[in-house]
Amino acid sequence: MIQPAEYEELPELTDEMFARGTVNRGGRPRSANPKKLISIRLTEDVIQRWRATGPGWQTRMAEKLSRLSPK
Repeated sequence: MIQPAEYEELPELTDEMFARGTVNRGGRPRSANPKKLISIRLTEDVIQRWRATGPGWQTRMAEKLSRLSPK
């Protein structure tokens, strides 16, 4: 924890220092094709079969649906 005496060691902030500052908003860049959250009801056996394929099953399911859907 910073003690009051340690504040004396900090330099004074000048207008020039603030002018050099930048704002980093962070995060991921916006996708050209963003995903949208939906709700879908599937039977338990369908879900279990997809889950059994291992990690990334939701992405594989979305890719398969994308190939099947009309453009």
